[in-house]
Amino acid sequence: MSQDFDVVVIGGGPGGYEAAIRAAQLGLRVACIEKRIGKQGKPALGGTCLNVGCIPSKALLDSSHRYVETRDHLAVHGIKVDGVSLDVSVMQQRKDKVVEQLTSGVAQLFKGNKIEWLQGSGRLLAGKQVEFTALDGSQQILKPQHVILAAGSEPVTIPVAPLTADRIVDSTGALEFQEVPRRLGIIGAGVIGLELGSVWRRLGAEVVVLEALDSFVPVLDRQIAKETQKILTQQGLEIRLQARVTGAKVEGDEVQVVWMDPEGEKKASFDRLIVAVGRRPCTAGLMAPESGVELDERRFIRVDAQCRTGVPGIYAIGDLVRGPMLAHKAMEEGVMVAELIAGHQGAQVNYDTIIGVIYTHPEVAWVGLSEEQAIAQGFKVKTGSFAFAVNGRALASQDSQGMAKFVVDVATDRILGLHILGPSAGDLVHQAMIAMEFGASIEDLQLMVFAHPTLSEVIHEAALSVDGRAIHAIQRKKREQ
Repeated sequence: MSQDFDVVVIGGGPGGYEAAIRAAQLGLRVACIEKRIGKQGKPALGGTCLNVGCIPSKALLDSSHRYVETRDHLAVHGIKVDGVSLDVSVMQQRKDKVVEQLTSGVAQLFKGNKIEWLQGSGRLLAGKQVEFTALDGSQQILKPQHVILAAGSEPVTIPVAPLTADRIVDSTGALEFQEVPRRLGIIGAGVIGLELGSVWRRLGAEVVVLEALDSFVPVLDRQIAKETQKILTQQGLEIRLQARVTGAKVEGDEVQVVWMDPEGEKKASFDRLIVAVGRRPCTAGLMAPESGVELDERRFIRVDAQCRTGVPGIYAIGDLVRGPMLAHKAMEEGVMVAELIAGHQGAQVNYDTIIGVIYTHPEVAWVGLSEEQAIAQGFKVKTGSFAFAVNGRALASQDSQGMAKFVVDVATDRILGLHILGPSAGDLVHQAMIAMEFGASIEDLQLMVFAHPTLSEVIHEAALSVDGRAIHAIQRKKREQ
């Protein structure tokens, strides 16, 4: 193994592997350290996202959506299907195949870009040195010019619900159920809890979501959050807010869960319990104290706007640093840091336009500020919304739940945010993101010609609605906030 590297990346997840690839494209000699062993028992790149997060969960979401569509929603199209059955093992095999295809694809990209994949773990020492421990236990000291810390995050555990082999599990374990639980409990009504709850609810489980907070997904615009909770409840998710779990233990084949809510102590039994209360950065053991890299009070690595730590030549990205724990954020930070190292000092990430998506059905997506956040920051805002229920393409597709909502600054007409609940929300929201990146006003979107019939017309009509101009809705007089 060569030790003459310009850049060593610790972590082969989305942020780490994109940083490594971009650095190699720019002519730098790159090594990437990754310790993960995949499901096939072989070393695997791709981090949490590709192996036990974004990709496998979306594979199960897609399969479960197809199942419920076939079982319950084809008759209206004149399609009659008898004897629909479910084979969870085949569904899981498909998921695993998708994961293997993508992780092996990253390995091929490393090979094609001449990136040295060091299979094992890395630890940052003083003086930009990296201690590499191979999977066989052997160790070497690497002395690169630059180090990128990209070790990612892991699920948070809670003492009141200790994990077991198969009954009380985290998000990783919830992706591996080989049969549909009759009754499933989920602690946490965040993105992960809602997506996993949707998967197993569609497949037939009774799902109860226990959330300690008194508001549903606080990051969402309140109008969108209220409608999302309503739709998910109609789908069969039992969402209980202000439910603080105080204990969970396995008794026989069941999990006994105790929680407190405004009415007092409650109890219930479940076949499985998923703990989905968030994630924490994998900073434990990543750096020696003498490395000089500082952590904040939440154990995140302190960095500036361009992901520089306080130690020259040391960078940290993705889930290790401030901001939302999102793969696409990590990816763009990885590319930015690689370009900075190569001398492109203007490289940056616009954190004001980082998109969030919840892949339930309908999807929820947002970019920028919610109405509540904008008002709290002192903006005088105007809003406009439009429902998918009167969109021709949505109706033709039998997929017309939800709405789109713009938040706009009255003083400048600048778009502050777009929030969507509806079909393909995760794709549609990019239209506003691009507009915001180029500083577009809401009038700019109003003047554009959108193809008909498309789901994108909902975005156009929502933009028109901001100024009371939506064509396919009866407009009330607009009220500024």
